[in-house]
Amino acid sequence: MRQKEMRQKEMRPKKMPKASSAALLLAGASGLLAACFFPYFSGESASAGEWQLAVSSEDSWRVMDGENGTDTPNAAGPGFAANKEKLPILSGVSYYEEQWALENRGNLRRTLRYYESGRTNEDGSRERGSWKEWVDQGVAGIDIGVGPAWDFYEASQARRPVTVAVIDSGIDTSHPDLAGSIWVNTDEIPGDGIDNDGNGYIDDVNGWNFYNGNADVSAAGEEEHGTHGAGTIAAAWDGQGITGIVDGNWVKIMVLKVINTQDGQGISEHVKAAIRYAQENGADICNMSMGTTTYDPELEAMIAESPMLFVIAAGNGDETGRGLNLEENPIYPAAYTSENILSVANLMFDGELEESSNYGPVSVDIAAPGTHILSTVPGGYAYLSGTSMSAPEVAGAAALLYSCRLDLDLAGVRNAILASAAPLESLSGKVAAGGMLDVGAAITYGLR
Repeated sequence: MRQKEMRQKEMRPKKMPKASSAALLLAGASGLLAACFFPYFSGESASAGEWQLAVSSEDSWRVMDGENGTDTPNAAGPGFAANKEKLPILSGVSYYEEQWALENRGNLRRTLRYYESGRTNEDGSRERGSWKEWVDQGVAGIDIGVGPAWDFYEASQARRPVTVAVIDSGIDTSHPDLAGSIWVNTDEIPGDGIDNDGNGYIDDVNGWNFYNGNADVSAAGEEEHGTHGAGTIAAAWDGQGITGIVDGNWVKIMVLKVINTQDGQGISEHVKAAIRYAQENGADICNMSMGTTTYDPELEAMIAESPMLFVIAAGNGDETGRGLNLEENPIYPAAYTSENILSVANLMFDGELEESSNYGPVSVDIAAPGTHILSTVPGGYAYLSGTSMSAPEVAGAAALLYSCRLDLDLAGVRNAILASAAPLESLSGKVAAGGMLDVGAAITYGLR
């Protein structure tokens, strides 16, 4: 049963103690994978298409400290190994101040080192090349504006229970930041080996594992992707760990596993089965941080005809790490055109579109923070990057609105998010809304 207690003022995350500076990281990729592991599914078999992570060892991150603007190195490459360093789960310690997407103070800096070859002279000799640096500096205020949204939520007098289906790689349902936010099928008796509710799935207490065909929806081993997205949406408001966008007393995460993060593969039939399950079991919103280059008319129709709202990652570029225009190089389901989709690009902490993010003035609706995002992973917390991290920001925003704006249906929630997007010049002509997610403006849209 969902608890109806509102979050207490003294538990506001801004008042929690700051954790010590944490290791920072950047994940890269090859093929249509980019700064984060972006799962793809095939229309044929689970073995179709192989994807792997690739990284630049010349990326480094720094957080600027002190009034003098000096910067303290927290970590620098090399490569993906840094992604495996987890921040610990510590009682009473909050990592809220590390969550720039919620409140950007402008203190994050990324330095990209690259080698510039020397020019070739007329006599055929070649001048010596040199290493160059490109610095991305955070800009205060480039965040989702969640503070005013939380104020509105706390002041509102009514609530509506909301279920968000996370169709992904499974979730660590035992993580202390997530355990209280997981959807429970109350018509099923755990572990009795019987399909108590007659829905065709035995012991589907928290969802279903379509990848393996069983009720084990946990994130096995190093499968971080789904757990990370779930934390962005619904990590506990308990003043420790990270802070989710929604109140886990009212918004629950339905766990639907269709991807094996070890190789980032799945099949279209499992994705479609997961969507059917979500709809039949009462989900309101689906988060899908995945995609395929294969057009599937059945999947397109299924989404278009569904009453659910779909929040979908736009994808992470080509083999060189440069974002694709989805009007020319569609990735599905992000490029489907139904009015119940929010396709999301990756916005940097400096207000620029991440170079690896896909875009499209028609196919991509809005941008949200997706680079260097701290969230839950099995056994702790980690920073990941990509449109896979951007989509849960919007899914969380949609769930927060839907839970307390009882005058809005899901179409109204979608419209409020798009109409209230904070305009950014860098996003003009890149996303349909021409701006980034602004939850504070969205939650009051139409009331003033």
